Amino acid sequence: MTDKIDILSVTEDKSKLIDFSNLDQNSFIPAIEALISQLNKKVSEIIGSTEIATWDNVITPLDDAVENLTYVWSIISHLNSVVDTPELRAIYNELLPLISETFGKIGQNEALYKKYKDIKNSDFYKDYPDVRMRILEKEIQGFVLSGAELNNIDKEKLLKINQEQAQLAQKFSENLLDCTNNFALYLSEDTNDLDGITTSDREMFAQQARLDGKEGYKITLHMPNYLAIMQYASNRKLRENIYEAYSTRASNLGPLDKDNAPIINRLLELRQQEASLLGYQNFAEVSLVPKMADSPTQVIEFLRDLSSKAKPFAQNDMEELLHFASSQLGLQNPKPWDLSYIAEKLREQKYAYSEEEVKKYFTEPQVFNGLFKLVEKLFSIQIEESRAPVWHKDVKFFSVRKNGEEIAGFYTDLYARPGKRGGAWMNDQRSRRLTANGIQTPIAYLVCNFASPIGDKPALLTHRDVETLFHEFGHGLHHMLTTQTDLAVSGISGVEWDAVELPSQFMENFTWNWDVVQTLSSHVTTHEKMPRSLFDKVVSAKNFEAGMGTVRQIEFALFDMLLHTNFDPKEDNFHNLLKQVRNEVAVVFPPDYNRFAESFAHIFAGGYAAGYYSYKWAELLSADVFSLFEEKGIFNAEVGKKYLDEILSRGGSRPAMENFIAFRGRKPTTEALLRQYGMQKN
Repeated sequence: MTDKIDILSVTEDKSKLIDFSNLDQNSFIPAIEALISQLNKKVSEIIGSTEIATWDNVITPLDDAVENLTYVWSIISHLNSVVDTPELRAIYNELLPLISETFGKIGQNEALYKKYKDIKNSDFYKDYPDVRMRILEKEIQGFVLSGAELNNIDKEKLLKINQEQAQLAQKFSENLLDCTNNFALYLSEDTNDLDGITTSDREMFAQQARLDGKEGYKITLHMPNYLAIMQYASNRKLRENIYEAYSTRASNLGPLDKDNAPIINRLLELRQQEASLLGYQNFAEVSLVPKMADSPTQVIEFLRDLSSKAKPFAQNDMEELLHFASSQLGLQNPKPWDLSYIAEKLREQKYAYSEEEVKKYFTEPQVFNGLFKLVEKLFSIQIEESRAPVWHKDVKFFSVRKNGEEIAGFYTDLYARPGKRGGAWMNDQRSRRLTANGIQTPIAYLVCNFASPIGDKPALLTHRDVETLFHEFGHGLHHMLTTQTDLAVSGISGVEWDAVELPSQFMENFTWNWDVVQTLSSHVTTHEKMPRSLFDKVVSAKNFEAGMGTVRQIEFALFDMLLHTNFDPKEDNFHNLLKQVRNEVAVVFPPDYNRFAESFAHIFAGGYAAGYYSYKWAELLSADVFSLFEEKGIFNAEVGKKYLDEILSRGGSRPAMENFIAFRGRKPTTEALLRQYGMQKN
């Protein structure tokens, strides 16, 4: 039997892969406490030194101590996201206030803040490379936003505010996960309720029931289940029931101890208090300080301008759906739970293909094979699967090499399961950095929630799944292919939040290219490539309901920005604000019981508060970047190298707009994005 590993030991040699299955969870709390103590000791040494402040005696030793703590904390946080248990959740929640307090106090440390300002004001500052000048500017900005210039009373207030915010965000996430996991609908084998459901989805439901030791079918609220019912179930009542269960998660329409509404209101109060303490009118202004956008007004104008262009297309999309529902399906007054079903039927008639047909060509192994071939060709790298300890049997590990040298690695955790947070994301385990022992290579986590393989068949991905995979892999490339050696700007660190989605959304474009799709496709039974006739149908349907999809994203982004700009949770109701936003930009109006905000984890538990607009902002940038590949050739090695050199490898070492201009030769325009949407003017 393998001895359990004290997690503190992983900081001794970060080049070793983590033995996840043998980590001793009893060591998590003592390890974090010890690392916090070491970090505080290092801060005391730095501020107590009488030496002239330099990069080497202030920033480097502080980076070392901070990295040890964040390295262990990132492992615990990751496990909490992908293998949530009551024991691990309790550990995480006990440590969260300590982590928040530790970094809050460091950010408010006036003596440490002075050391950074002393470095900037020193005679040798002018000899620093531009990247280190930028890091110093950003670090000083970070001290100010942490409250380093506040009086002691206000500092303490801000510490408590930030601590409570962290705890509330975690509780929000837990409530949503619990309400998703706690729902199950069991149906008998001879049921007619699953009429219309595809064979592969029936097999998924049956496999879930078997895992519970039951016969028949089990339907959950995890995304692969939810989409299968919404898109294919002929039984309208079943669609409505699943829709209602999904759209009321973590709300006052479920267990009251899981209601996220009070959490939302409290978070909004705390964010406004934070803004006021820091001298800003609202939290949106605070959020935008380190971003590309200049002001909330600029973002709101951007979103409303995009809405004015997209809404006419969305209205046309809706009219087409309503006419089809009435004339072909006999649905005279469709409800929100009918729309995905109607859309799939319309797609099948209009373009003569179904998502199920397409899915059979996208087997997980072949999609990865094609993805790897693409990035290997574009960026002159090699990717191969390697052996590594993992946290779940379905997890895989891959090494990334360049010119025979290992430069990075990444884990993939692809399938939905109980105890795993929903959605898809990339996170970093460690970042590229120059250490005393040489270059530390980066490692990433790539997490999705696809439908699991059924029996001995490979997992089948929808085209949207393929896009999601490419999206997260784009984030991974940004993290792994950086050439920066300072932690503060390595990978995605230091990148403006409204530009961080550029590399991810850029990668999605390749999933619509015929030559790329040939490498991604292999039929699950015949192993044939996707035929050109089917691909052409998929492409012709690319902008099917693009207007509706666009205004939906604008709805979320505008709600987020207005919520954090001019909203008082004591006076106003966020449900009413969301209704107002929908009346302005939307074409789909859900029933009153819909509680979307209570599951909007991006802005209440995921770091996108007053920043959800980033998806649309960065999509404009990514479409413009990809247009150069379209002009010069999709596999053009010279353009690929330029993209690598000017954007991917740069990390946060210079402003994102400078990266864009260096690559594109000009500032961004909306033409490429509107063309992708099929919304360009005639």
